[in-house]
Amino acid sequence: MRWVLALIALLTLAGEAAAQAKGKGIRLWNLTTETISGFQLAPAGRTDWGPNQCLNDKDKEVDHDERLRITGVEPGHYDARVSYPNGRQCIVRGIEIRADAVFSIADKDLKDCTR
Repeated sequence: MRWVLALIALLTLAGEAAAQAKGKGIRLWNLTTETISGFQLAPAGRTDWGPNQCLNDKDKEVDHDERLRITGVEPGHYDARVSYPNGRQCIVRGIEIRADAVFSIADKDLKDCTR
């Protein structure tokens, strides 16, 4: 009887792990014409920027047409601070982030750029 319960528990855990592995998570698709070196999110309308998501990338930058895995963020509406290697920074407002989905930013989305 114990082995039956152990088998059921093992199958349940395996099923949950497979379900979690199925989703690819939240990803940013960089459709700007430049390489991004910083990408930080804050709840829409606020400026309490989270960590630099570019650090999730192996080379710590996101090239044009590259996707970046976003971590530690729940689905919702966000603003983003986008930084470039040349020191330029821009804001993108009103990004809708959905679970296991790709969202993109393009040059037309960049506002309030400095430098």
